[in-house]
Amino acid sequence: MRIAEILRNKGNSIVTIDAHTTVNGLLCDLARHNIGAMVVIDDGAVVGIISERDVVRRLHERGPDLLDTPVSEVMTALMYTCVPADAVDSIAAIMTERRIRHLPVIEDGGLLGIVSIGDVVKSRIDELKSERDQLESYIDQG
Repeated sequence: MRIAEILRNKGNSIVTIDAHTTVNGLLCDLARHNIGAMVVIDDGAVVGIISERDVVRRLHERGPDLLDTPVSEVMTALMYTCVPADAVDSIAAIMTERRIRHLPVIEDGGLLGIVSIGDVVKSRIDELKSERDQLESYIDQG
């Protein structure tokens, strides 16, 4: 299975945040959309990613004043990304090894979506169910 198939199954809705938005604004958007991370955009370009985990760690370091800080100061700028043609298994390995829960999907410099570790696990479970069903059908016919 490829990343493109995950994006097809989950839809192409992408929620992003402007680099100048405050952390407080970010938290409101994360809650409103019931998501754990957002891709950060500045002048139409992807410049980073920010997650709940990033906020919690910085909040511990800097205190409540962090809420008025722009997300550009808190985000992860050096991020891993993937492309639609990437194999889900290889992306799962990267996410596990690097302890990454969200990967932006980029193609030709454009943002196509974001894949979470939950998306990857769901796709693997769906594959296993399909294989099981095929084996059961084969056994029943034999």
